[in-house]
Amino acid sequence: MSDLVRDHTELDEDDLAWLQLLMADWQIVADLSFADLVMWLPDAAGKGFWAVAQMRPTTGPTALVDDVVGEFVPTGRRPLLDGAYRHRKVLREGDPEWRDDVPVRVETIPVQRGGRVIAIVARNTNLLGVRTPSRLELSYLETASDLTRMIGLGLFPVAGQRSADADSPRVGDGFVRVDVAGRVLYASPNALSVFRRLGHRGDLVGVNLADLTRSLVPPRRRPDEETLSAVLGGRAHRDTEIATDTVALILRSMPLRPYGDHVGALILLRDVTDLRRRDRELVTKDATIREIHHRVKNNLQTVAALLRLQARRIDEPAAQAALDEAVRRVGSIAIVHETLSQAVEENVDFDQIVERLSRMVTDVAGAGRIRVEREGGFGVIPSEVATPLAMVVTELLQNAAEHGFGALDDPDASGTVRTHAEVVDGRLRVVVEDDGRGLPDGFDLGEGSGLGLTIVRTLVESELGGRLEYGANPRGAGSRFVVDVPVD
Repeated sequence: MSDLVRDHTELDEDDLAWLQLLMADWQIVADLSFADLVMWLPDAAGKGFWAVAQMRPTTGPTALVDDVVGEFVPTGRRPLLDGAYRHRKVLREGDPEWRDDVPVRVETIPVQRGGRVIAIVARNTNLLGVRTPSRLELSYLETASDLTRMIGLGLFPVAGQRSADADSPRVGDGFVRVDVAGRVLYASPNALSVFRRLGHRGDLVGVNLADLTRSLVPPRRRPDEETLSAVLGGRAHRDTEIATDTVALILRSMPLRPYGDHVGALILLRDVTDLRRRDRELVTKDATIREIHHRVKNNLQTVAALLRLQARRIDEPAAQAALDEAVRRVGSIAIVHETLSQAVEENVDFDQIVERLSRMVTDVAGAGRIRVEREGGFGVIPSEVATPLAMVVTELLQNAAEHGFGALDDPDASGTVRTHAEVVDGRLRVVVEDDGRGLPDGFDLGEGSGLGLTIVRTLVESELGGRLEYGANPRGAGSRFVVDVPVD
């Protein structure tokens, strides 16, 4: 729609925003009218009209088999469009049009804003679906007429305090028409069923809807008194939600002013009990998952503490080093689970994890002597990728500190380890390089490499389904490892 407006009309951004506000509610107008709606905009050169949007009803048969968005109608071909635009009033065709062997009654409604007609809404009714109307259908059509008059006067849409809730009720969910005093003039069978579930046993006609709701819903489960009166009394264009211990409802009020004065309101209501129950189940599930990650983290920290105790009781340096490496590996996994225990979703901001892994490695290697610098960003990583990737990054950082600089053997060893990460086309590329000793001559990752690099290769190629490359640091002295893994 924005492209069509920009390319073919003289409407400004405020006009476009007004039309989009109308389109946010015009499903209601289509359903109440049992008709297809098409929005036509005047051409910038005054040569005709462009169809920019279309809406079909959910309450009746469509009158337009094909989409018409993007079509151009020159001036003179559709006299109703020309007349509604020129005379600024609703026009209806006397004889129906025939489209694909379907008789269609057409009505054109000018959309006014600031004293200007900025669009025409054509209401197209399939007459094959017309029969002797019931009371429900008459109430629908009367309310649709009120709304179309308001559109023609520039009184609808209304920029009110409405929620953007995707659960907002539709016409078929429950329809109530109230008068200026908030008394019910008509309630659809679905609306009656909703209030039956709240505990009301009688009819709704003649009942003050706000007072009835107060008697059925405890104060703690309903909005403040001002909001309740404004919505159920039909004085405010907005949504609200009420609930009992067993039923949850969304109510939407649309005040009606077809001739400028307030004549009542349309109240739409929807039973969202099952939706709210599922929401609660999802919240409980998320909380349970976070608690599991928290407990796993605690258990891993306990394991790490036990390994540290064991290492202190061993005199053999090689055995102590092996246990210290195990502590570090368990700690890297614990960091991931701790991050997941605090996350709302099962994805983690991996840059935070790398920051903590870097501190852990520099603490082991000697704070201030081995620096870890970071470039780029890992972004948000799925949880199933986060744990093995954390292990890979930890091993590469530790390998650079221990073997690139000999940090464990030389207390004066110093240098810089750089990590660079970027995500391109669904793949994460991580570069870890140092300015240390470099790889030994004839180094082969498949033969004679330590446990750490063996773990890296196994995790990257088998578990992460990626590639591992290694070689000399192109910036100068030292080594370079490149990990490339999918993250979609």
